[in-house]
Amino acid sequence: MQGTAPMLALFLLAMPAAGQVASFAVTEDAIEVPLDGLRGDRARGEVVVRNRETANCLICHSIPGTAERFMGEVGPPLAGVGSRLNPGQIRLRVVDPTLWNPQAIMPAYHRTEGLLRVDPRYRGRPVLTAQEVEDVVAYLSALEAPER
Repeated sequence: MQGTAPMLALFLLAMPAAGQVASFAVTEDAIEVPLDGLRGDRARGEVVVRNRETANCLICHSIPGTAERFMGEVGPPLAGVGSRLNPGQIRLRVVDPTLWNPQAIMPAYHRTEGLLRVDPRYRGRPVLTAQEVEDVVAYLSALEAPER
């Protein structure tokens, strides 16, 4: 919540839709603790990030090391995101970027309540599971700033 007084600890308990949404705590601008205590896998995270059917990160972000055409420029390039943000900050932005910036246009990937215009395939369940979120965090955290 950029530009506001730091929050000591805002605990958000996401009520699981059939156990699919993890509980988490937001402190300042991060979710420091991995969802459900899971460990992410970088290779699986790359697959999630590049998948145009689910996460569809390519619609808004350019991703380094890809020959993909038609990558977006709405969001910041993902090259070097691991140098700019720590894993907790990345996790918050993937789980629900509006918790950090209420005006964010990036969708919430691990929330089910209070959403508008939800694809029928995702009603009542998050776009990404807790494991997929952690896999994405592992992949994005590994994207260091390009060497000059």
